[in-house]
Amino acid sequence: FGGSVGVRPLLRLSCCWRPTFFSNCEGQMTDLIYTEKELVQSLKEYIRAEESKLAAVKSWAKKLDVLTRASTSDPEGFLAHPVNAYKLMKRLNTEWSELESLVLQDPSDGFISNISAHRQYFPDEEDEKGAAKALMRLQDTYQLDSESFAKGNLHGVRYNAELTVDDCFDMGKTAYNEVDYYHSVLWMQQALKQMDAGEEAVVSKADVLDYLSYSVYQMGDLPRAIELTRRLVAIDPGHQRAGGNLRYFEKLLSAELTEKDQSQQEPMSEQPITLGTYKRPRDYLPERETYEALCRGEGVKMTIKRQSRMFCRYQDRNRNPRLLLKPMLEEDEWDSPHIVRYLNALSDEEIEKIKELAKPRLARATVRDPKTGVLTVANYRVSKSAWLEGEEDPVIDRVNQRIEDVTGLSVATAELLQVANYGVGGQYEPHFDFSRKDEPDAFKSLGTGNRVATFLNYMSDVEAGGATVFPDFGAAIWPRKGTAVFWYNLFRSGEGDYRTRHAACPVLVGSKWVSNKWIHERGQEFRRPCGPSEVD
Repeated sequence: FGGSVGVRPLLRLSCCWRPTFFSNCEGQMTDLIYTEKELVQSLKEYIRAEESKLAAVKSWAKKLDVLTRASTSDPEGFLAHPVNAYKLMKRLNTEWSELESLVLQDPSDGFISNISAHRQYFPDEEDEKGAAKALMRLQDTYQLDSESFAKGNLHGVRYNAELTVDDCFDMGKTAYNEVDYYHSVLWMQQALKQMDAGEEAVVSKADVLDYLSYSVYQMGDLPRAIELTRRLVAIDPGHQRAGGNLRYFEKLLSAELTEKDQSQQEPMSEQPITLGTYKRPRDYLPERETYEALCRGEGVKMTIKRQSRMFCRYQDRNRNPRLLLKPMLEEDEWDSPHIVRYLNALSDEEIEKIKELAKPRLARATVRDPKTGVLTVANYRVSKSAWLEGEEDPVIDRVNQRIEDVTGLSVATAELLQVANYGVGGQYEPHFDFSRKDEPDAFKSLGTGNRVATFLNYMSDVEAGGATVFPDFGAAIWPRKGTAVFWYNLFRSGEGDYRTRHAACPVLVGSKWVSNKWIHERGQEFRRPCGPSEVD
């Protein structure tokens, strides 16, 4: 949702590439599920082949065991019979060779061939890291403690999806390798908690304590780091780092106590590590706390007084012929800046057609680097998008015309319809849709001026998360399938309305589909005349 300030594509190149799953696109993730199902079936066939082979070998062994017992009990008497002598020659010359061939058969060839054919489409290390970061992003935004997350409890709803000790350890290790000790502590602590509860794991408790103790030290909690390191030494006295770390931590704590003129340290807290134990480090986003609170539905400034100014109406846009018989139902979502929602903006059939056209072209969404002007991927925008032209299908042309009719603005100079899909953890952090004064050339190549307005279609309901929020004035707009929201990005004076900085909150559960239409200044001269003052 939202849009990078960039140029719409004019050419489409048809090419093949390995898909990236970093943005959890619904279509590609679904493909992975069916790929895994096919591999499981192939694995079962391999197991059946191995079992059949083993059964045949066992049968040979049983028969030969009976024969060798009889022959070795009285070798001379056994060979005295010519049939026995013949059959011994036959077995050693022919049958043992057949058994050798049977043993050398490798039923795994089919399975190996199948998995090799699919491997090029598997997620790679970067995809796995991106998925882990998405879970941490959800944990932060929706204030989910690691235990609830690990047990599949999201906002009071229990899902059949749990994280094992090894899953939690891998989450913590991903954070640790990114020098993100805050999240490393949370997930290593959860791994340790599940181990202490008796859950079995591949990873050792010593490894968990090793990562956890150092991450706790990096968070500035020396007493707890010392306690955890002592526990590590007790489990593994010969650990190559534990002893040295323990002496180092104790020396640092002693120096701190001396500086504070204390003879002994205060008792270490017995409280388990939770989301509130350590302060989350600040990052590059100044409105982080406000933005995430709005995503949770907190801090929304829809007062009773403001609600009293909200109305709904049938919109025919000055008796537009196409809206006379079927006007659009328009609801006020916010008063200033004025944001409206249109009901029944898209039918289910139109939504499915748009998704059908977009899915083959979905690619990782990009943003424009303000320094270089180059379109690039960024961690603050995690989604997949595609651009659709009106000429491609009557549905696209009809949607474009509907947007023009209901807004009263010309879409002749608008950008192509952008379709975006946000999977679990998909988001677009606070941004502007219009170009600011420090990027005057953002839309220069289009020759259509700045983005005067945004029309956003919601093409799916979202089970949890995924709101469109405006941190500046505290609005949160929740996705409702088939509806659309509309606002102006520019004042009538042509100046940007900086209040419209907005964000697409991370999707907690579900998949979010939207389509955007960015309407430009050119062509609106008589539809939305310029004014000398900055008013809506």
